[in-house]
Amino acid sequence: MSDRGFLFLFSIVVIVGGVAAAAWLVVSGQAGTVDGLFLVLTALLVAAVFGLYVKFMIGRALEESKSPAAAPAAAKAPAGKAAPAAPVQS
Repeated sequence: MSDRGFLFLFSIVVIVGGVAAAAWLVVSGQAGTVDGLFLVLTALLVAAVFGLYVKFMIGRALEESKSPAAAPAAAKAPAGKAAPAAPVQS
């Protein structure tokens, strides 16, 4: 598995874990305390940070998938006449 694939899957696991932890704290009533509230905010913050990373990663992958299509068109363009080599002086 590529590095990007592993990081994508790891990020998805962390996002799901963060949202699940926040939901569990709310359902179990622990979010009503000050400590629980900060745990909810921390879990959601971690999920948001990894979510932004996944968004960035998907954007880069889409950008890279579009750029190789333009590269062969540039390679097929006729090359201009080569400039003559400068004489070597000794």
